[in-house]
Amino acid sequence: MAGLTGLNRKHNSVLVIRDADVVAAALREALAGASPEERPGLERAVALVESTAEATATQLRADWTRSRLTAVGFTGDLSSVAATKALRQAEPSLSLLAAVQLQKEALTHPA
Repeated sequence: MAGLTGLNRKHNSVLVIRDADVVAAALREALAGASPEERPGLERAVALVESTAEATATQLRADWTRSRLTAVGFTGDLSSVAATKALRQAEPSLSLLAAVQLQKEALTHPA
């Protein structure tokens, strides 16, 4: 997930768009007609997509938050003010409230 929609200074709701079911269906279709050499890779891909599909929206937002912090080089305490600041630097359109909410989700849903 490259980004989350719905985050800006006026709107603090977060909408997670998921298309794992579409991807899983395409992979299963490819697996049905796969050669013996292709099967192991496609079987692994199906398993990965299915495990991602089972993740809750909160877990996905927590993972996204940690990935954004990593992208800006933040390695400190996730519960710190510095983490909130780093998250807002990574995603300038985040309001303070949205950043704090995302930070809390990341704290309560560890990787």
